[in-house]
Amino acid sequence: MLAASEDSLSPSEKRSPVLAASPRGPRDEEHARKVQRITRHLRERTSTRPLSLLKKSVSHIVPKAFDKKYSDEKLDIRDLNEILAIDRERRICIAEPGVTFVDLVRATLEHGLVPAVVPEFKTITLGGAVAGCSIESMSFRHGGFHDSCLEYEVVTARGSVLTCKPDGENEHLFQMMHGTFGTLGIISKLTFRLVPAKRFVKVTYEKHRNLESFKDAVRKHQHDEDVDFMDGILHSPELHVLCVGRFVDDAPYVHAYDWMRVYYLSTRTRDEDYLRTVDYLFRYDKGITNVQPRSFLGRLILGRFVSSTEVLWLARKLHWLLPRERPRITLDVFIPFSKVTEFLSWYEKEFRFFPLWCVPYRRVREYEWIAPEFFERNKGEDLFLDLAVYGMKQPPDGRNYYRLMEEKLMEIGGIKTLISHNFYTEQEFWKTWNKDAYHRAKAVTDPEGIFRDLYAKTCL
Repeated sequence: MLAASEDSLSPSEKRSPVLAASPRGPRDEEHARKVQRITRHLRERTSTRPLSLLKKSVSHIVPKAFDKKYSDEKLDIRDLNEILAIDRERRICIAEPGVTFVDLVRATLEHGLVPAVVPEFKTITLGGAVAGCSIESMSFRHGGFHDSCLEYEVVTARGSVLTCKPDGENEHLFQMMHGTFGTLGIISKLTFRLVPAKRFVKVTYEKHRNLESFKDAVRKHQHDEDVDFMDGILHSPELHVLCVGRFVDDAPYVHAYDWMRVYYLSTRTRDEDYLRTVDYLFRYDKGITNVQPRSFLGRLILGRFVSSTEVLWLARKLHWLLPRERPRITLDVFIPFSKVTEFLSWYEKEFRFFPLWCVPYRRVREYEWIAPEFFERNKGEDLFLDLAVYGMKQPPDGRNYYRLMEEKLMEIGGIKTLISHNFYTEQEFWKTWNKDAYHRAKAVTDPEGIFRDLYAKTCL
């Protein structure tokens, strides 16, 4: 049995209680009472105004000054934040959607297990990971977190409770919950797979001076299945670092990146590293390539206390101060692996911004929420490269670089996540996302549109 030791936890983690769990699900009755409260509210609601969810954890969607959710009526689901069961033998977990990954990892590590995919920020929630299709450095093997899910309990806008599974009962809705940002209903409970873990992770930083060498290394590790984790930092067109990790039982030393050390910078100078598993999984929690505070003095004074959670919380509270015109660029794009060279050649000329975070992503299935034409165009592509641009200032040439990216992706058959600013026309939008499949699910779960339409929520 492996456990995260107390000294491996940051002060913010120590403040967050680990919820006890049992394979027999002793909290089922309490969970049922919570769901009953929510369904009663929805059934008795007379207002036709759009409804947003009030959650305990901060949203990890990029804050926008003009986001309509700030004026929506709120449905309180803050109490849906407990782990209901961990089954060590079957390697599955049952939990409510508001459970944060830091609490989940701490609980599952006590059983020598972790989720198949752990997003990079501690306070991303299980529900948010499904709705926003979270990925990370085990995605080259497992896909997204949603690909590890086995069952959802979904509350519809009219207050019905549906059990959704990938085979059989409400199969279409199960597949459509991914990537729809809460517009199809409320996931009130999830069942998902866990994978074996050890106490430490050894990371090797493979340096590549050109893109083709980097790509060959990605393919080789994927084929050989000789690593547990794989992501990368593209520091410049001349320095590509592939970060490959393996679970290990012992470590000669350990580093944590929760204060003065900055993880992405370390990948440039180090050849290898050892981290406690919990520290590895949240090595980017202070920021990925846009670490805050940025200065040495700022990190010295505030770095221990400022993480992605505090930055997002402050941005939400002061959203009216955020720029409405030409906001900083925060985006993730998925590029078919065969098009990566073409895309990055264009990117170097047009964007000229580094470093980039990259995550190889295995496409597990032809996802129902994406238009069939997208997969037809990318036939045979089993691997995508997620490239993340974080914190770029829009150049003063008057062009909208979000829009520039969207146009290039439509040209080459890539896709952009919807977590940030989006400028698609409605017609363009539904060429990538599956309009017919989405509205078929919407007719079941939210025919009056109180959770908004996916295009309206993410693009308007």
